[in-house]
Amino acid sequence: MGVEFVSGPVRVRVPATSANLGPGFDSLGLALALYDDVSAEVTTAGCRVTVTGQGAGELPTDETHLVVRAMFAAFDALGGRPPGLAVECVNRIPQARGLGSSSAAIVAGVQLARALVVDGPDRLDAAAALDLAAAIEGHPDNVAPCLLGGFTIAWSGGDHEAGPGAGARAVTLAPADGIRPVVFVPQERGLTAQARAALPATVPHGDAAFAAGRAALLVHALTHDPALLLPATEDRLHQDYRAPGMPATAALVAALRGAGVAAVVSGAGPTVLALSEPPETFDPGMGWAVLRLLVDVAGAQVDRGTLGHAERDPVAAGRKS
Repeated sequence: MGVEFVSGPVRVRVPATSANLGPGFDSLGLALALYDDVSAEVTTAGCRVTVTGQGAGELPTDETHLVVRAMFAAFDALGGRPPGLAVECVNRIPQARGLGSSSAAIVAGVQLARALVVDGPDRLDAAAALDLAAAIEGHPDNVAPCLLGGFTIAWSGGDHEAGPGAGARAVTLAPADGIRPVVFVPQERGLTAQARAALPATVPHGDAAFAAGRAALLVHALTHDPALLLPATEDRLHQDYRAPGMPATAALVAALRGAGVAAVVSGAGPTVLALSEPPETFDPGMGWAVLRLLVDVAGAQVDRGTLGHAERDPVAAGRKS
């Protein structure tokens, strides 16, 4: 069956995200109310990308742009690529800072492709969209909250429901009212690949058990009892191993936690995420942009038709309210 494309542009708004949240390595994520807006339209030939805001003048403006690469992967899954594309990116999410800029680009591309195909959501449902986005990114911890919004728990691989070899899945939960994210964004950038290279192949059994308990407690703290966030965000899996590569980030996390604030490295860093407001007297020092953000509960939103949460299959997407 051939692919029919819609006429005119479609636009998607995708949120920033913070992954890991301390002990929830590669599984827990939070959507934040800081957004990239990306629009796309089918053209007769070629591929043109314009970028304003974060990454302007640095990101590619052709088919090698991550949004377009994600669109092509989604179009291939949908049954065919259009003859050409015009893509416009208005970026507000800082690049390479641990706030999910690459996941936002990937989710935007997948959702735009679904919207540009007349029956795209039927050909590539919500569960398949999540799986595809996670496959492009390499792990689901950022793409899940970007796509679904809220506080997410994501996983990959076989389980008793889907069987061996199942792809990425996620559930999303509503954070408690007392969650007040504050991000401290440095000027310098970080690379996820380098941060992952700092991690050991194995960790002591005691550290793994500690992380499992803290991650379980974090789910309760984030959704029901924010008073427990400080102990719930303790980590022994990744932050200490990465600290030598980003000493300013490690020092700020330690200073915030010393002031009683549940602070963690956001994703692979170097941004720091605090899950509550620091004391008024707290001074992070020079070089940190401080952003007070709400939790995004909507996830990726497309403005054509009903491609928001109304069209998603809550069972397939693993959504829980």
